[in-house]
Amino acid sequence: MMLEIRGLSAHYGRIEALRGIDIAVDEGELVALVGANGAGKTTLLRALSGVHPASAGAVRFEGRDITALMPERRVDLGILQVPEGRQVFGPLSVEDNLRLGAYRRHGPDVEADIRRMFQMFPILAQRRRLPAGTLSGGQQQMLAMARALMGQPRLLLLDEPSMGLAPILVAEIFTAVKELKRQGTTIFLVEQNAHAALAIADRGYVLETGRVVLTDTGTALLHDARVKEAYLGL
Repeated sequence: MMLEIRGLSAHYGRIEALRGIDIAVDEGELVALVGANGAGKTTLLRALSGVHPASAGAVRFEGRDITALMPERRVDLGILQVPEGRQVFGPLSVEDNLRLGAYRRHGPDVEADIRRMFQMFPILAQRRRLPAGTLSGGQQQMLAMARALMGQPRLLLLDEPSMGLAPILVAEIFTAVKELKRQGTTIFLVEQNAHAALAIADRGYVLETGRVVLTDTGTALLHDARVKEAYLGL
């Protein structure tokens, strides 16, 4: 098991945002966490990245307790996040954004990985010299994903990659996510678009008001009557 979350709780002041979360992600899996806005999805990712403290429970990564580990040490272990809203460095070029993703690395393999990112996302190669802020929303999402991949993640955390994108761009982003999984990247995908996320997930969890209320394979959750009614509009 690569990631194991047991009894995790988190607060904002007196408000309990997460309550007793239990989640597991095996190596090579694509696990999706779906839920409505305000369910606590982003808070969970912030807790996994170490930028929001857990108030109870434990997080283990490859058997090691990382509950109290600083964010930069988690990056060293290979836990990398693509944040909600992309958060690219707008004034910097596309290529410089990629280099920043590899800021803890040195050597010629960085250049090889930049070429690999341009092969994976050809539109970024065409715009490599342009400021990242001039890219479309979908292109910025591709850049944010490529920037995280430059850090050579053992576990990739994706926070709402489809947010604000047109349907055709959502399809492109999820095609890229499927390709990353095919290449062996372990992915924990947090997404409001339940249909798109569960359709490509090995397993899924449904989060409601800070608690996991359902878990099963992605396919089973897609056909679960409760998920259909609450998240798929069926």
